[in-house]
Amino acid sequence: MFISKRMKKIKETINKKNILKVDVAIKKLKKLSTVKFVETMDVSVNLSINPKKSDQNVRGSTILPNGIGKLIKVAVFAQGTHIEQAKLAGADFFGLNSLIQKIKMEGANFDIAIASPESMEKLTSIGSILGPKGLMPNPKSGTITEDIFNAVKNAKKGQIRFRNDKNGIIHAAIGKINFSTNSIKENLFKFLESIKKLKPRQSKGKFFKKITLSSSMGGSIVIDQSSLKEIID
Repeated sequence: MFISKRMKKIKETINKKNILKVDVAIKKLKKLSTVKFVETMDVSVNLSINPKKSDQNVRGSTILPNGIGKLIKVAVFAQGTHIEQAKLAGADFFGLNSLIQKIKMEGANFDIAIASPESMEKLTSIGSILGPKGLMPNPKSGTITEDIFNAVKNAKKGQIRFRNDKNGIIHAAIGKINFSTNSIKENLFKFLESIKKLKPRQSKGKFFKKITLSSSMGGSIVIDQSSLKEIID
């Protein structure tokens, strides 16, 4: 298999057996980023849960203090006074019947969908479009709400939603590689704090089994959890 010079350098620099402190890991990933676009900084958190049991699944949302480095496009499905809330909060798309027709014709060109409770019945007609993209509003993620204004504001600030996969791992983007080391660390700490608050009662002992940082086009580094002690213990 052909391996580019860039990937060869990454493989030579990052030893998968090494476990690095969080500051060192972030700086190394930043140094190794040589692509012509700004990479995303990702985190994978392996939890000591049984994902086959619904009462042990971890799902939630949080607002990262330094955002995610991306302009978030928000669509609001609502009518009446909720439309005014959406406008004031800076929603990119808003409406109900007309917005649904637009999506049927053009697709879903936004990142987050928020809906008022009474509008949900009509959204079933575009469920096949929103569903596969993970855009269908859901009360558990706070995207079905009467408080449209704050829901849009939070989404625009860089609110991220997360849930564990079938292996008990949570994956998320926590910023861009060109963020300062401190900004990435602050976002990581906030993300881990949010997960910790959702620890299921059934999960005993060490909740965070493994935490890995990576860039979208680079290698991955396992984080020494002693450098996260104040957050995860």
